[in-house]
Amino acid sequence: MCAQRLRGRRLALGLTQHEVATRLQGRGNPTTNRTLSAMEHGHGLDLGLLPDLADVLGCTVTYLLGLTHDPSAWQPDPATPADQPQLPVNGSGILGSPAAGFAVPSEARTR
Repeated sequence: MCAQRLRGRRLALGLTQHEVATRLQGRGNPTTNRTLSAMEHGHGLDLGLLPDLADVLGCTVTYLLGLTHDPSAWQPDPATPADQPQLPVNGSGILGSPAAGFAVPSEARTR
């Protein structure tokens, strides 16, 4: 997600990789456009660069990480049910079936 956001934000601002790398170098980060290209393709992402990358690209780290759709938002978007991992429930776990060893309420008993 970060690689896509990095490239998308750069293109939305009309910046070349060289321009972004030059701005990062001005901040004391020896980043080349080749390094930036690799990061945009999901290779060798330097998490230590994220704050400076976000600043150069006029967005937040939260946005680059894909936690919000708003480039200026610091707070992540609220999770929706579609974002929640779906774990299969098969009726057994480390303790066996859910009712194993527990009293079953009278309403749940079959008569």
